[in-house]
Amino acid sequence: MDSCSCKIDPVHSYIFPVDRLWQYGLLNSQFLCCVKQANLIMKSSILFIFSLVFSLLVSVPTLAQDQGLSQTVRGRVLDKQSQVSLPGVNVVVISGEQTLGAATDMDGYYSIPNVPVGRITLQASFVGYVPQTRSNLPLSTGKELVINFELQESVITTKEVEIKASRDKTETLNKMATTSARTFSIEESQRYAGARNDVSRMASNFAGVRGGNDAVNDIVIRGNSPVGLLWRLEGVDIPNPNHFGELGSTGGPVSILNNNVLSNSDFLTGAFPAEYHNALSGVFDLQMRSGNDQKHEFLGQVGFNGFEFGAEGPLSREKRSSYLINYRYSTISLVSQLGLEVGTGTAIPYYQDLTFKFNFPSRKYGNLSIFGLGGSSNIDFVASEDSEEESEEDDNLFTGDDVDVYVKSRQGVIGVKHTYLFNNSTYSKVSIAATGITNRNIVDSIGLENNQVFDFYRQNLTNSIVFASFLLNKKLSAKHNFRAGAFVQHFISSLQDSVFVTLRDDFQVLTDYEGSTQLISPYLQWQYRPTDNLTVNTGLNFSYLALSGATSLEPRLGVKWKLDASKSLSFAYGLHSQMLQLYNYFREVRQPDGTNIRPNEDLDFTKSHHLVVGYDWSFSPNMRLKAEAYYQRIFNAVVEETPSSFSSLNAGSFSGGFPDYLKNGGTGENYGVELTLERFLDRGYYFLTTTSLYQSTYEGSDGIEREGAFDSDYVFNILGGKEFQLQPGVTNKRYNKLILVDLRFTAAGGQRFTPVDVEASIREAETVFVEEEAFSERFKNYARADIRVAFRLEAAKFSQEFAFDVQNLTDRENPYTKRFNRSTGEVQTINQLGIFPLIQYRIEF
Repeated sequence: MDSCSCKIDPVHSYIFPVDRLWQYGLLNSQFLCCVKQANLIMKSSILFIFSLVFSLLVSVPTLAQDQGLSQTVRGRVLDKQSQVSLPGVNVVVISGEQTLGAATDMDGYYSIPNVPVGRITLQASFVGYVPQTRSNLPLSTGKELVINFELQESVITTKEVEIKASRDKTETLNKMATTSARTFSIEESQRYAGARNDVSRMASNFAGVRGGNDAVNDIVIRGNSPVGLLWRLEGVDIPNPNHFGELGSTGGPVSILNNNVLSNSDFLTGAFPAEYHNALSGVFDLQMRSGNDQKHEFLGQVGFNGFEFGAEGPLSREKRSSYLINYRYSTISLVSQLGLEVGTGTAIPYYQDLTFKFNFPSRKYGNLSIFGLGGSSNIDFVASEDSEEESEEDDNLFTGDDVDVYVKSRQGVIGVKHTYLFNNSTYSKVSIAATGITNRNIVDSIGLENNQVFDFYRQNLTNSIVFASFLLNKKLSAKHNFRAGAFVQHFISSLQDSVFVTLRDDFQVLTDYEGSTQLISPYLQWQYRPTDNLTVNTGLNFSYLALSGATSLEPRLGVKWKLDASKSLSFAYGLHSQMLQLYNYFREVRQPDGTNIRPNEDLDFTKSHHLVVGYDWSFSPNMRLKAEAYYQRIFNAVVEETPSSFSSLNAGSFSGGFPDYLKNGGTGENYGVELTLERFLDRGYYFLTTTSLYQSTYEGSDGIEREGAFDSDYVFNILGGKEFQLQPGVTNKRYNKLILVDLRFTAAGGQRFTPVDVEASIREAETVFVEEEAFSERFKNYARADIRVAFRLEAAKFSQEFAFDVQNLTDRENPYTKRFNRSTGEVQTINQLGIFPLIQYRIEF
């Protein structure tokens, strides 16, 4: 069978692989051509933003008040297993030579006023519990620091033991995760060079992870496809949280997830606990912070990602209810509307997003929160209006000179979460949410000879989900903790797309589905801690897809053994599964008699075994060495019904679209070792070095083992930063000045690609690949250096930061794919981003 649903008369419009438009981001990643013209954009927008920033910075001395620079530290302390508030906990702030502290009240809250600003260490300790330390927390004048603790009860022993404070960086928020998991702070996504305030780009510094390409935030985890990633926010599975993102994918050029409203969260890369489902590669388990319940605070920020305004504060101080709201609008589109030239011609990316959370705690009725985020984006690329020179250059990462593309996308989540404490050992969490994503796109083809525009492709895809989850947690003792829960997702889909067939002078239907189905996933988990040094997490997940009747029973196991206070061994195993991107189940295939059938509605889950062994050594208070070895065996992958090299495990690459007739039966293997050497921020500097050596292979329905699209053999990252005090040793300062410098270097094996069949491409007037040689060739090795320099100024009532970030500092050409240029008749190498300067200004008050 052909790899697309129809062929078009090349006299009027060239043959185009329709699946690539929405399976591989060729529609909704059009924003990227604007990104590739970053230098032109910055010529005008930098001047505009810099003038605004300079006027604010020079006004600081007159705005600052002559008093010491201090701020309040507040938060809450809970039992980690039962979520019961802990009264009487000692919380101590260590800041320079001063030691300040407070004890928690009956509801577990504490407040420590008049703490000198700067880097502080915060420690919580309570009799019978393992103390916990948070080191080098940033305390600024513009915003109170809210730090919540969850302390773990010590297992009772018959002999005296020494209990040392645990560090937040070596522990995950999810107590059931024993290996291949890391808690990250939002400050890391704000200050890491090259992160662009994006948690996905920040995560590409971690072991086992690399970016899909420079222009979007897709991440490849241990050789898996980016679509194997699960996004979870406040316990709710959410769709692609990116502007210009598409249904079924996980990445995009600009994240809707605003790190100004996120809290510390977990990132998992394999063998995850039983409460995670429908994912093969990794999980972002994100938490939103609650707004300040005692003081109104505001945020203003402007940079390449957008103009932002945030506000938070109490709805009722007595009841500790609060609000948190953040709104952002595209910088490029706003500058364009002001009449300034931004260097992108008519292709202006328009996007905006809103994020909010309202929190209502109650002793009697539990804690209720209402949260949501939403984003809209659109951009038009009109290649028919390009000059001849622009057509011949054709260096855009995703579009060529042969189509006009009009892109619109909408994503949103709104939910309610309720946590109820039945007694001192039992609590429940219930989440109900509605999520949705819509892609409305138009593609017109351009004639080969007369540049005339013809109807070609129309798409209107909407997938809405009514989501519900329930969790019941029971702490029997310090040794035993049980958890049971379930996720229910009710998909309501409206999926239509069609392609114009010139010979019939009509549109041929590719997808036409209106209906619903369900994905149901109950689970059980048990944590057993026979001693303070040994933790065993077991679990069982069951997934059921109503559409095809597919089922999967998945055992999970994790063991962590602390050899001593600084060393630990860990082991984890899990069977995991994932359904195919929803629209592929409803693909229409035209029959000779003119009728359509859906041959793929009965597809099963793709499944994989994960096995991980790890060693963690904290050989000094601020230094950590971590090593992990893993093996992943994937089976039941989706492949073409007739023998070919196609596999769904390569989704996200530029190998072509999905065939018409699919079946389960493909396999894959990912295995490797990962090393992490990390110095936590202390005395003003930190560094993070990760090395990943891995192999990723797959088999399609032809039974031939090949390297996968995301097999790059190795990834090496080194990241570091230093804070410089401009007035060290000066007391009673009216304002505090710092310079922050962060550097990053990444090296990886070259991007794999499938060779282009030049003769066939000329004949068909489109890029035709030699599918029998899928991913057999590789570009030169990837390398990139980034730098970020920021100036921070703390005044008595507010703080400001001006940052300059340059990505790909050396302007290295990193190839990404090859494509046939029909204007020149030659195969062209398409590179990733060149040098990319960014600026940002931020004020908190």
